[in-house]
Amino acid sequence: MSEPLLSVREIHTYYGDSYVLQGVSLDLLEGRIVAILGRNGMGKTTLIRSVAGLTPPRRGAVVFKGRPLHGQPPYAIAQRGMAIVPQGRRIFRSLSVRENLLLPTSRLAHPAHVAGANGRRKRWDLDEVLKEFPQLAERIDHPGGTLSGGEQQMLAVGRALMANPDLILMDEPSEGLAPLLVRQIERIMKSVREHGHSILLVEQNFELAMSVADDIHVLASGRFVFQGTPAALSREVEVLDHHLGVSGNR
Repeated sequence: MSEPLLSVREIHTYYGDSYVLQGVSLDLLEGRIVAILGRNGMGKTTLIRSVAGLTPPRRGAVVFKGRPLHGQPPYAIAQRGMAIVPQGRRIFRSLSVRENLLLPTSRLAHPAHVAGANGRRKRWDLDEVLKEFPQLAERIDHPGGTLSGGEQQMLAVGRALMANPDLILMDEPSEGLAPLLVRQIERIMKSVREHGHSILLVEQNFELAMSVADDIHVLASGRFVFQGTPAALSREVEVLDHHLGVSGNR
């Protein structure tokens, strides 16, 4: 088996005195989608922030492309080939759609990794992103703050793709979206995987996660209570009922 693109090893992450992640470990292989499920407040977003260096773990290690990330600031981690679609979108409301999309291509954001080393990996540029999101093409010169919630989410995903990352961290990408846009997010994630990118996905939408993920981890009170495939999770009635609020008879 090849070396994991991302390896999280027994990390312990705190917010002040609040002990959030309590010894979490996972591996993510290149070209796969790993989904993190769990109820609100269980530590899912903290896991994303720990990997991205925004809330570094106090103990344990995050290893990306064979190198530990300990002590690296978030911008340096991003430059090594990681991009984030944050919860709440976090687009720049005063900048145009075009300007938001071009931010990852600026000299300050110039990546230190070699994009496209994987032969399957698609090279994303403005034209390719606008083909993927025709809604954004129609509003290319509009300020980000004038877009609908769904359009802002498309913009956040498109901005991440423009960085041509090896790994995309997605935190609740379907939050607040209409079913039609959720299906578009699903299609985009599958397309991104087909082109050789990897995704670490935090998601509340059970059906979406089960549809796109290669592997699923269920987080409860800062620890994983399940790690396996979607098919295996569908047979874990107690995990579904108790930790996800999903009927095991579905």
